[in-house]
Amino acid sequence: MTADVFQLYGTRAQEKPPVRLTAGKLTADLADGNLRSIRYDGTEVLRAISYLVRDRDWGTHSPEITDRRIEQGDDRFEVAYRARCEGPDKTILVIDVRIAGYRGRLDFEAEAVSETGFETNRCGFCILHPIVGVAGSSATVEHVDGRIVATRFPDLIEPWQPFKDMRAITHEVMSGVTAECRMEGDTFEMEDQRNWSDASYKTYVRPLALPWPYQIPAGQAVRQRTLLIIRDNGGSEKRSPAATPGAAIRLELGERTGTMPGIGVIVAPEEADATLAATSLLAEIAPRQLLFHFDPDAGHGIEALKKFAAIAAADRGRSTLEIALPCRSSPADEAAGIARQMQIAGLRPDAILISPSVDRQSTPPGSQWPDCPPLEAIYAAARAAFPDIRIGGGMLSYFTELNRKRAPSGEIDFVSHCTNPIVHAADDLSVMQTLEALPFITRSVRAIYGGKPYRIGPSTIPMRQNPYGSRTMDNPSGGRIPMANRDPRHNGRFAAAFALGYAIRVLDAGLECLTLSALTGPFGLIAGPGEPTEQGGRRPLFNTVRTLSGLAGASWQECISSSPSEVLSFVTRDAAGAKLHIVNLTGEERRVDGVALGREALLAPFATVVLPLAD
Repeated sequence: MTADVFQLYGTRAQEKPPVRLTAGKLTADLADGNLRSIRYDGTEVLRAISYLVRDRDWGTHSPEITDRRIEQGDDRFEVAYRARCEGPDKTILVIDVRIAGYRGRLDFEAEAVSETGFETNRCGFCILHPIVGVAGSSATVEHVDGRIVATRFPDLIEPWQPFKDMRAITHEVMSGVTAECRMEGDTFEMEDQRNWSDASYKTYVRPLALPWPYQIPAGQAVRQRTLLIIRDNGGSEKRSPAATPGAAIRLELGERTGTMPGIGVIVAPEEADATLAATSLLAEIAPRQLLFHFDPDAGHGIEALKKFAAIAAADRGRSTLEIALPCRSSPADEAAGIARQMQIAGLRPDAILISPSVDRQSTPPGSQWPDCPPLEAIYAAARAAFPDIRIGGGMLSYFTELNRKRAPSGEIDFVSHCTNPIVHAADDLSVMQTLEALPFITRSVRAIYGGKPYRIGPSTIPMRQNPYGSRTMDNPSGGRIPMANRDPRHNGRFAAAFALGYAIRVLDAGLECLTLSALTGPFGLIAGPGEPTEQGGRRPLFNTVRTLSGLAGASWQECISSSPSEVLSFVTRDAAGAKLHIVNLTGEERRVDGVALGREALLAPFATVVLPLAD
């Protein structure tokens, strides 16, 4: 890599490159003790097999790995190591792992023992199936009672577990090649991780209906094994040869077209003063929508609303007040009280997005729903308190929560939700792979809400609120950690590429508004101390947000990439002419061949490029 790592990732810390393991046509990458990118003859079979230990907030332990041994032959490999996790109150969990690969077979087994006892929400295997080319395809599930059922992977995103009480699952990798994944040592079930914008179906140990957190008793061994069996009936011999490594990525015009969405900017009360001080930059971006966050349970009151009014007065766009309604008294009384505060503050937004505060916390399968007034009562209260203003519903959290508790379409004027790419994993590859899940999310929303006006955001790499635990994770060392409220990549070119890739992936949804950032703070566009950009300067993400904001209302046309996991593109047309927008989603240079578009280019790592086109 020739580009500066700090400029790309916002941190000088680099991920350790994985170790490629090979056994004939079977390959896998060993990273942090787990396997990912498991392929057969170059085709992805499984996205990952991981042994994970989760804490009571669903955070993932980062174990210390020792005694690692790797043996590699032409047709086999073997890996062994010991992992050590430290929990609260000096509790320790030790896991002995053995991984063996042969031609068409992979065996991953682990034994966990704690001499102290160990609290966890989950301890054991997670197996990830890819989604592209797998969604909607046939599968065979063997259950723990021996039943074998022919079924399909969900196409539209399934809110609850599509498969339970699993012992094994088999799917077709390519014509004539099947993969059986067998799990031993406990009961497994699958969830559709596209809910969280993960690009996978996850099969995990221990049903969620069982209590959590739970205790691993002192001295009791927990043994599990995952076995992958590839059966090749000659299908791999018939497949087309894989693309040559380093070959140019082809870009071809597609048929789908539409209108570019408006771009929003989120403003929280704690960033209101800084946003007011940066209104010149706000004017340069010219967002179509300011999204003001208001949470009475967090102490937000009339002073926050006054600052929002001042920001709205300095901006030429529209505004929405996002309300997390406490629901401690009647929704009508609470909404009327907020309306009175808004009147005193002089804030009259163009829309209200309202949701019960309690709905920001997830209700997992098997858990009891918390007390909450009916959504119909909340929307009726909002209409009474805010007459002649559009009322939006949905979730202030993620699509998962919307999919599980669907706002009644007839009661709202628009539907909204957020996404976050570091709920389950925070390595660079997993974060970029979440872009694959976005078209599935938007298609699932459209299946529920039809042509209802639709908004997404704020959707940022750092997590603003954790529906799955008591807090987001502090990140003082600037690492790549799940559920973190700060992420160094937000400050580098990585975030600029991610945001443009995000916008491209949701083009077909016909969004009314897409919010990808704040203006200031850890979710914003202005650099702080110790970043690649000088303090007070513009983070690379600024340019992406400004470009997208300037395209609001323009027409777009899809551009089909021969490798969409690496390069995405689209074409826009407005009064200024036609332009080709390209983004490199990788940390390496990529060549693109757009002969049909009249352009060729060499893209720098995480580059975002705009090229004029002749109409």
